[in-house]
Amino acid sequence: MMYWIIIGIAVLLAVFYVVINGKAFGAVPKGKRLERIKKSKLYRKKQFQNISHTPSIAEGYKMSKVTYDFFLGKKDPLLKPLKDIPSIHTDLKSIDKNQDVMVWLGHSSYYLQVDGISFLIDPVLSLYGSPFKYFNKAFKGADVFKPEDIPELDYLIITHDHFDHLDYPTVKSIKDRTGMAIVPLGVGAHLERWGYPENKLIEEEWGTEIKLKNNATIIFTPARHFSGRRIKQNDTLWASYVLITPTKKIFLGGDSGYDSHFKMIGEKYGPFDYAILENGQYGEAWRYIHTLPEDVIQASIDVKAKHIIPVHAAKFALALHPWNEPLQKITSLGKEKNLSILTPRIGEVVDLNQSDHQFSAWWED
Repeated sequence: MMYWIIIGIAVLLAVFYVVINGKAFGAVPKGKRLERIKKSKLYRKKQFQNISHTPSIAEGYKMSKVTYDFFLGKKDPLLKPLKDIPSIHTDLKSIDKNQDVMVWLGHSSYYLQVDGISFLIDPVLSLYGSPFKYFNKAFKGADVFKPEDIPELDYLIITHDHFDHLDYPTVKSIKDRTGMAIVPLGVGAHLERWGYPENKLIEEEWGTEIKLKNNATIIFTPARHFSGRRIKQNDTLWASYVLITPTKKIFLGGDSGYDSHFKMIGEKYGPFDYAILENGQYGEAWRYIHTLPEDVIQASIDVKAKHIIPVHAAKFALALHPWNEPLQKITSLGKEKNLSILTPRIGEVVDLNQSDHQFSAWWED
């Protein structure tokens, strides 16, 4: 019996080793990249750190209970939509290059075109927000954009390496249409394994300013989150970004819990014409790493945003709240504070030169 138990364990370990080393899981930083990471002031105790102490689970919660509720607990009947998500399949390749637009592609993926420069942020355009098919499947209607829909890009921007922000099939598919990839320190290891040459990577840490084409600048700024595609977490950095072009200032929030960095960014780089902030896939238990709707409101005030575009919702069920709750709450709270909350449908073009934006409450249908 003991012999067969040992054989079984050995087989399981072998299968795990093969799976975890599949291309979708990326690569571990090593060599010159690892040496650079070790010299970073953000890297302590063999991992990257947030500005403030950031437990993965908030006080009063137990990981065992949170995990049980997520996988085996009773689910809200509106965890997933009962009908297809209303969306528009805009032809991104036909958009005039002189237009300043933002097009939400679902979850945290969006196409941005400003002052003649094209950007794609955190693209997850395969049918699953995970390394495995049939796990974390996209809602119907939220999956209308595919990697082949992406036009020639000046810049691909990645905020961190979680599977719902950095999708191997998508990023590999658009490699030959991407001018440069902008990634936090360490994340370049994944892209290099997927065929991106070192000279196409802009890989930096918080506080770094990079000059882009057409007199634009991007600044790597803090976020309060974590990272990791394998067993080890926080061996790559996570980030938000400040994008400054000749006519616009845009804050790209990335995944983050609420913290002092929002106010710091607002005071140093604000005010912003637009702030694209994560609003969804949250819970009280992990409020330190994902903003609750009321935190999104405060963050938008902190960064001094004229218009707020909430993302990170309406494509995957990664938390236990009803799928449309994030949009219901953020619009209600925004109205109380007299803030401009923009809620386009997936694929709906947002004209960034327009001052009076009008969008329907499509999630209520």
